Amino acid sequence: MDSGLADDGGGDAGKVLTRFVWPHGGGSVLLSGSFNRWSELVPMSPVEGCPRIFQVIRWLTPGYHQYKFLVDGNWRYDEHRLCAPSEFGIVNTVQVTANTNYNQAVNPGMLMELDNNGVRSLVSVSDGTLTGVIPRIPDSDLQVCRHRISAFLSACTVYELLPKSGKVVALDVDTPVKQAFHILYEQGIPMAPLWDATKGQFVGMLTALDFILILRELGNHGSNLTEEELDTHTISAWKEGKAYLNRQIDGNSSAFSRPLIHAGPFDKLKEVALRILQNGVATIPIIYSSFEDGSFPQLLHLASLSGILKCICRYFKHCTGTLPILQLPICAISVGTWVPKIGESNRRPLTVLRPSASLSSALSLLIQAQVSCIPIVDDNDSLLDIYCRSDITALAKDRVYTHINLNDMTVHQALHLGQNSFSSYELRSQRCQMCLRSDTLHKVMERLADPGVRRLIVVEAGSRRVEGIITLGDIFKFLLG
Repeated sequence: MDSGLADDGGGDAGKVLTRFVWPHGGGSVLLSGSFNRWSELVPMSPVEGCPRIFQVIRWLTPGYHQYKFLVDGNWRYDEHRLCAPSEFGIVNTVQVTANTNYNQAVNPGMLMELDNNGVRSLVSVSDGTLTGVIPRIPDSDLQVCRHRISAFLSACTVYELLPKSGKVVALDVDTPVKQAFHILYEQGIPMAPLWDATKGQFVGMLTALDFILILRELGNHGSNLTEEELDTHTISAWKEGKAYLNRQIDGNSSAFSRPLIHAGPFDKLKEVALRILQNGVATIPIIYSSFEDGSFPQLLHLASLSGILKCICRYFKHCTGTLPILQLPICAISVGTWVPKIGESNRRPLTVLRPSASLSSALSLLIQAQVSCIPIVDDNDSLLDIYCRSDITALAKDRVYTHINLNDMTVHQALHLGQNSFSSYELRSQRCQMCLRSDTLHKVMERLADPGVRRLIVVEAGSRRVEGIITLGDIFKFLLG
């Protein structure tokens, strides 16, 4: 990458390296400002891989500076940066301070960022580490990004999510619970819509959380539910008779009987994304009926944040240069859950498990923390694996749950039950999707848009020490404000 390093001819003693960026495209972009008395036009170079973004790096003396861009022969200013009126019209402004010394050569592995408040940061992208001051997000950049993404999602319908071909597994509410979870395990799916033939409609979802609650109920010595009853105990009986268990999660005694959260093919993608976030679910069925009363419904597909994010990434693939927020490292924005002093967390600090932790404690943590996944780490906090809600369905294989004690079985042992090909505690790429804190928001979004990827574990380069976790929900809460 061409750094575009320029010198004003006065030497660099007492000066500060400052990067100027024009992110709005053009054929020829030149820079001029008060730092060279408006007497020189400094050529700006396109960033490698981002032809719409032009940059140049200058040594500036501390103080207040004005500058402007000459784009294809026309004087322009960046309206998303600090600006002010002057004798040259509207110009951008910057206050450079000397409290940080950056008197060093800028190499292709370094990017110098400058935000509206004059905060400088030196970001090393060659080894995944960050040094210097993390840049703050200009409110204008954040609002522009959110507005454009919101406008796009408001213009698209759920039809964008429908594949050309595929299958959706649905379960009858009269299916025995034991058989239902065996089906989920065999099909490799964490949840399924529920069909009630007597009502002629889809009435709910069976998820891995249900199985967790059932196992906890079996382990409760005061329970009226026995292992033998699971052979005949139907999904509807479980949903109706065990509603009180949900009080352990959110205090609602009738949450299981709430109306099914679903979407129609004509719903806007923004509405669906907000519906998923507000109801705390991962997936909702897309249901269509050609009759006004909703009779004879058809199950078309399952809508998820992953599918919606894929639409966003596809649309903005070649426009990231006009959305500066997408180019920021993920640790610089309030997204995800982090260990203290690493990143800016949007909720409680990150929780991890040791391999020796009991399965009972892991299930309790999944419920109490209201998360779908917990990283499993060694004594050095390096990532070994993850335990997800969906992993619980492995206990349905050959009725393993009838032969175990949740307090005696470790997380390590539980993971081995459903993974015959996994002979040692090693990292598997399909389960443990990772990223670095220096990765840009855009890169993280593209990774999370892949089917089956619901979260990324943020690890330290080289050591795999867990630093945080970014989920699909985190991304959408940030993008939609």
